[in-house]
Amino acid sequence: MNCDGWSWIGACSVGTSHIKSGTECQDRAACVEYKGQGNRTLVAVVSDGAGSAKFSSIGSSLVVRSFAGSVVAYLRSGGSVEGITADAVRIWLDEIRDKIAAAARNRDSEPREFAATLVAAIISESGAIVCHIGDGACVIRRHAQAEWEVPSWPAHGEYASSTYFVTDDPQPNLQFSTIAEPISEIAIFSDGLERLALDFTNIRPSEKFFNPIFAPLSTETTGRNRTLSKSLRAFLDGPQITSRTDDDKSLLLARRA
Repeated sequence: MNCDGWSWIGACSVGTSHIKSGTECQDRAACVEYKGQGNRTLVAVVSDGAGSAKFSSIGSSLVVRSFAGSVVAYLRSGGSVEGITADAVRIWLDEIRDKIAAAARNRDSEPREFAATLVAAIISESGAIVCHIGDGACVIRRHAQAEWEVPSWPAHGEYASSTYFVTDDPQPNLQFSTIAEPISEIAIFSDGLERLALDFTNIRPSEKFFNPIFAPLSTETTGRNRTLSKSLRAFLDGPQITSRTDDDKSLLLARRA
């Protein structure tokens, strides 16, 4: 399958409950297309900071920037997506945890005050790796397929409204998924959109959510579509979404050109 690049959009939206309490958006997201040695790799990451953690927005920012940076450094060194293992990802996670520990020391705090989730996809021309800690999810559509899939379901903790975080001791609860087929479309989102984007009764993505939202995303141009990203932000901020969730919301959408 030839890959001429990716067309993608993304937005983070502060939840109405955060607006009422005067707290900032604790979600962070990033999408990077790495071009090297004739291959193109899409790296997409979303992190949701824990609402109960004092510095969770810093934690989610460190998770997104550090994870994306580790993947790009690995690719620049000649690594392939197919060569990524769960053990390699755990090394990257340890590096993130070290950075969070340093940030905690600088603020006379503890790493748990920087608690944040991770949903990340690393997509080559022939397959993908999905790394997942906590809630939120990644949804994919394989090349020439109509059905949406969820490689790993949101992981909720032992208690209501709880989940897992990169900062958990002794080690984070990593879900590591490999897709050995070309991916045409992908969406990554934080838990604020779970109940809209996923059908929890049938344990599958909601076609009513994803089919319309992907419709405007053209493959005639590649890279980030800033105009559509602004429209996506307005959609996430609008009553159609905020009437159903008061949490922060992040959403990345990418389509192979």
